[in-house]
Amino acid sequence: MKKYAILASLAGALMVSAYAGNTTNNTSTKAAAAVEAPAKARAYTVDVAKSNVKWHAKKVTGEHMGNIALHHGQMLLSGNKVVGGTFAIDMNSITCTDITDAEYNGKLIGHLKSDDFFSVGKHPMATFKINSVKPVANAAVGKPNYTVSGDLTIKGITKPISFPATITVKNGVATAKADVTIDRAKFDVRYGSNSFFEGLGDKAISDDFVVSLDVTAKQ
Repeated sequence: MKKYAILASLAGALMVSAYAGNTTNNTSTKAAAAVEAPAKARAYTVDVAKSNVKWHAKKVTGEHMGNIALHHGQMLLSGNKVVGGTFAIDMNSITCTDITDAEYNGKLIGHLKSDDFFSVGKHPMATFKINSVKPVANAAVGKPNYTVSGDLTIKGITKPISFPATITVKNGVATAKADVTIDRAKFDVRYGSNSFFEGLGDKAISDDFVVSLDVTAKQ
């Protein structure tokens, strides 16, 4: 049986903290410290009911796709700019939407949750922590306008990733959309991988899978 898996996932934070002057400093020193202190980022809570995460994985003989749920998260904003965030993905929520046979569907999901893939019993959450959000120069309307970089953790293994995203902030609502390509081999997801096994032929599964994010967060 040929199976496949994904994820991803998604999520983390870049916290902006204020600098406090020494209490023994004089008034002018305290004032200077106050001027230099960055404004504290505001936390927008992810609305998991209005957010969705989809996965898409390919193998030599076909492909599989499905959904996975955000468990919780937040975006951090300074003014109208996203500067950080933390996200947790519930690995137990993974579903497959392309297999109609209930028995085969259930076997695939069970395999994805097993130690061959994501070891969900041992690692029920995947996380993503945003470290930086950089604007894309001259981004066209409706196209990715930021490059997001951060730390993705799957199966307890943390690796840096970067991806283009379309981010908007309006009327107390922040949205982020992105298609994130993840190399599962970096997270020790070995089943059917040419990176770990030779001679797989048409049983090989691509190391890369895509996680499509559509996240909404509110004040």
